[in-house]
Amino acid sequence: MSDQNLVPKPDDLFDVVDELDRVIAVRPRREVHALGLLHRAVHVLVFNDAGQLFLQKRSMKKDRQPGLWDSSASGHVDHGEDYDTAAIREFEEELGVKPPSNLTRWFKVEARPETDHEFVWVYRAYHNGPFRLHPIEIDDGAWFMPDHIEKWLAERPQDFASAVPVILAHARTLGQWPGCDLLHWPSQR
Repeated sequence: MSDQNLVPKPDDLFDVVDELDRVIAVRPRREVHALGLLHRAVHVLVFNDAGQLFLQKRSMKKDRQPGLWDSSASGHVDHGEDYDTAAIREFEEELGVKPPSNLTRWFKVEARPETDHEFVWVYRAYHNGPFRLHPIEIDDGAWFMPDHIEKWLAERPQDFASAVPVILAHARTLGQWPGCDLLHWPSQR
């Protein structure tokens, strides 16, 4: 796939969904965003053996939330695509490597303004890198300890894409952020 195929286009098609995440229509990307229609996305949180989370800094070329720190990999679910396929695709496109076999669904976040009206399935995986970050999608990336991210988020929330605080807050409600359950999955490595 060429780099040009990875650049979001205003006419890319998204499935529009209802409040129960059921597909009700298909609309162009620009219309979905302009009208705040409910649609679907995935976020992948990648942890290494040291318990660090990889965050990406969104490219300044992005049309939405450029230059902000975001999940390890994230993106829209394309028209006709399911969440799992989208998670694998985004992992490969943005991080430049095949996803590990331990890539699994973790939890779902309901659509709201902070998620850009997206229903978001959050996935987690273990991978120690290195990654080949896609230059059109990502300007930078780094590993951070969860406690550092928490402090950073509290002091400078404006540094993060709007879905990140929602996702991490949901992980906290599960008792798995920044806890040992999240950081040690010996059966899934």
